[in-house]
Amino acid sequence: MIAHADWKHDEVFLGLTEDGKSVTIDGDSAHVHGPSPLQLVLMALCSCTSVDVVSILKKKRQDLTGLRVTAYATQAETPPRVFTHIKLTYAVRGRLSRKAVEDAVSLSKNKYCSVSKMLEKSAQVEYEIVYSDGVPEP
Repeated sequence: MIAHADWKHDEVFLGLTEDGKSVTIDGDSAHVHGPSPLQLVLMALCSCTSVDVVSILKKKRQDLTGLRVTAYATQAETPPRVFTHIKLTYAVRGRLSRKAVEDAVSLSKNKYCSVSKMLEKSAQVEYEIVYSDGVPEP
């Protein structure tokens, strides 16, 4: 796997994958042009675990109609401002077995999600599951 970051101007960079996918990254505090590097890390965490949970619930033949994973992160006060605590909230919707959802989230956190496993080296990662009929569509 190869990734690049090309400086464009000021604190703006274009992140590129080896197969040509791109994202604009903005290191300025206003983040006018795109997410910051650390916001991208949280987005990657939410996406990684979401892929796992959806896949596991499909295999368990669960009727999942909505999923939003939100990461609430705390950073160290001094540089490097690594994440020290992350709480993931899984808002799920559908006709679901609570046990199936709990198992899927636990498997993602403890076995499958590479991003979570990397972040656990510096941050405590915990989660909660919210069962709702009001999960906003992405």
